[in-house]
Amino acid sequence: MIIKTGVVVCHSGASSWGVGKVIEVAGLKATIQFSDGTTRKIASSHYANLQPADPASFVAHQEHAPNDKVRTTPRKPKKTKAPAVYSDGTPR
Repeated sequence: MIIKTGVVVCHSGASSWGVGKVIEVAGLKATIQFSDGTTRKIASSHYANLQPADPASFVAHQEHAPNDKVRTTPRKPKKTKAPAVYSDGTPR
């Protein structure tokens, strides 16, 4: 099988990944976006594990909006310097 950009494949050893679409072929690796939402780089030595798949069976994983991170500890308030004063209370 010839691996090139846009080809829809499935990995014979990892059916749980679902169907994938080749998004880049560079050097000795192909970058494939699988239906499970993960983009994986497959070495050319493993291309034999890739089988052609029906292009209609590829469903791109829906991107979710990133969740705001919740702080587990509250922020510490900033320290403010007290104005410098002499012992009699007058400002320096």
